[in-house]
Amino acid sequence: MPLCVHGHFYQPPREDPISNYIPDERGAEPFHNWNEKILAECYEPNARMGNFGKISFNIGPTLFDWMWDFAPDVAESIVELERANFLKFGVGNGLAQGYNHSILPLLPHRDKVTNVRWGVEDFVYRFGHRPQGIWLPETAVDIETLCVLQDCGLEFTILAPWQVQPLESKPGPYFVELPDGRKPFIVFPYHRELSTEVSFIPKATENGDEFLSSIRFHQGMDTSHFNLIASDGELYGHHQVFRDHFLRYILDGGGARNGIEWSWPGLWLLDHKPEAYAILIEPSSWSCMHGVNRWSTECACTPGARWKKPFFNAMRHISSWVDSVYETHASQLVSNPWEVRNQMVQLKHGKKKLEEVCNEYGAPDLDEQNLNKLSTLLRAQYECQRMFTSCGWFFDEFHRIEPQNNIAYAAKAIWLTQQATGEQIDPSIIEEMAQVRSEKTGLRADTILSQTLIRAENEQNGLSKMLN
Repeated sequence: MPLCVHGHFYQPPREDPISNYIPDERGAEPFHNWNEKILAECYEPNARMGNFGKISFNIGPTLFDWMWDFAPDVAESIVELERANFLKFGVGNGLAQGYNHSILPLLPHRDKVTNVRWGVEDFVYRFGHRPQGIWLPETAVDIETLCVLQDCGLEFTILAPWQVQPLESKPGPYFVELPDGRKPFIVFPYHRELSTEVSFIPKATENGDEFLSSIRFHQGMDTSHFNLIASDGELYGHHQVFRDHFLRYILDGGGARNGIEWSWPGLWLLDHKPEAYAILIEPSSWSCMHGVNRWSTECACTPGARWKKPFFNAMRHISSWVDSVYETHASQLVSNPWEVRNQMVQLKHGKKKLEEVCNEYGAPDLDEQNLNKLSTLLRAQYECQRMFTSCGWFFDEFHRIEPQNNIAYAAKAIWLTQQATGEQIDPSIIEEMAQVRSEKTGLRADTILSQTLIRAENEQNGLSKMLN
């Protein structure tokens, strides 16, 4: 029976955008922050046990960025486990991820492209080969997103079963038709009942043999077809203790003794193809039963979160201003400023220099002043993408750290844009943030924004005094 476990390993960016350091985080004791705590409880033991070589997985670029610096041995171990599969089979078991964990259906097309392009290029930089598939943040999807995935050279993604409507009474994976003469895109719906058990019912995974022997009796289980269990990767050792050992047991001898043939989507596609088509339910996600409303407005997932709609609208207006200024000024320097932005991860990883990119896009002789201006504008664009990290809208309360981080990234994007161009954001856009407040603490978004802008200015002034 072909079976796959997919682990979605992700943590949001935790760095303060002014200092670029992660502050000590409450609840992570005895560690300094949650990244360190989850590394010790999950990422490191699963790498040591070899689990990353036997499951399908994705690691969010923001998490891998941190791990590459803080625990390079763990990061390199994960890469080697995946690369061994790629060298053996010609297909790896790792998937890319949308770079900033933004909800892609809520982004304009141009930002969808950037997030997917950055995610793909980050994967290539880490693993040394192109990914076949991608994990969409919160599995949030619409048809335009699938078109972008295909344009970026990707073949498949994983979705929740309620995100597709099969056109025939056959199990997945499925082809989904795309417009404008494109070839169909492949989607792998995960098994709902099995994935729910693994993710939310700890008793179901206390005993590996009992879990494996029960699999074939689950509703909708077709033992002759590919079946997929999807879960948060942090489940295995962090959210549920000892589940890293459970995972190792079922992936090793336990699975074979129960007639399980472990696989992953890319490996299955070597010898198979979907047998049926499905219609995409759009927009949709795996963690909101109301499409993607959870990340832009109040819905029944987080009742009473009236701050979400004004927050999303204000952030969109900030983003639009930053983008407009970028386009106006960068267009005076390069022929295609948005393609230059798409190359930014190559710059970040040192694969290209800004001068090389400018040469590609019609600006071979920019002087140092204009190169610095373009560099600052691109840094603002990087922060502008971080503004929409999904965690900022996921929970019911505004006073949490996640929305505050998103506002801090917005403030940094504004500040960098103003520094590069001298243009000032319309005060009415900032005033919109005053509508966003915590009903428990009274904390307001405009306060966080203003304080971060002041910190950025003070940091710059302090640096100037040191240099002079």
